[in-house]
Amino acid sequence: MIEEAERPGRLMTAAHLISEEQERIETWRREELERAGYPREIAADLAGREDVDLRFAVSLLQRGCPPEVALQILR
Repeated sequence: MIEEAERPGRLMTAAHLISEEQERIETWRREELERAGYPREIAADLAGREDVDLRFAVSLLQRGCPPEVALQILR
C-alpha cells in the first residue's frame, strides 16, 4: 500500500503550496522595499534574493543612500 505522503499528487500539492508561499513572501518583500523608496525594478530584484536582509536594505535608504548605490552595496 502506498503511503499518503508518497502519492505523486500529494507531493505535487506540497511543492505547489511551498511555491505559493515563496511567491507571497517575495511579493511582500517587494512591496516593503517599494514602500521604503526603491524603484519597482530594483525592489523586485532584491525581493527575490534570499541573501538580502530586508531591514538592512530599508535602513540604507532611511540613512539617505540612493537606491542605485544601495543596490551596489547589497550585491
